[in-house]
Amino acid sequence: MEHKSIFTAREISEMAIAIALSTVLSFIKVFQMPQGGSITAGSMIPIIFLALRNRPKVALTGAILYGLVQFMIEPFFVHPVQFLFDYPFAFGVLGIATFIKRYPFVGASVGVALRFICHFLSGFIFFGMYAPEGINPVYYSAIYNGSYLLPELFVTAIFIYILSKKKLIDAFK
Repeated sequence: MEHKSIFTAREISEMAIAIALSTVLSFIKVFQMPQGGSITAGSMIPIIFLALRNRPKVALTGAILYGLVQFMIEPFFVHPVQFLFDYPFAFGVLGIATFIKRYPFVGASVGVALRFICHFLSGFIFFGMYAPEGINPVYYSAIYNGSYLLPELFVTAIFIYILSKKKLIDAFK
């Protein structure tokens, strides 16, 4: 009886490489926020690249696993739901780009926007008490998370745009 694998060897290899590259890039921090989050050297690019090259199961699995690796590197959580929003969900949604392969720039932007929503909700619900006095926790979470995710989106979108224009996303499939 032959056993059929869920993933091919190439897919497992691509997931491992994307997660490793994203992890290394996440250590290169241009700016670190005081309560978590940072502007990195494009740490989301390999995960979104993985999503744009592969089927949904590979894209989403790789992105979720990357979120779990990020948790293992800097483990911090105050509630199980906050853990889900800030790690597997927030990074997992980057894999959504797989559903918008025809427009890689849009796919990358949607993935990062959804990541923002996950961190925003977590920030408002679980960390709203850290908002400075007189500042609405909803605004604080939006400003806090946007201050590092907007620059991350900018860097990611530029690189994904270049990779798509140079036809490198579909190379070596």
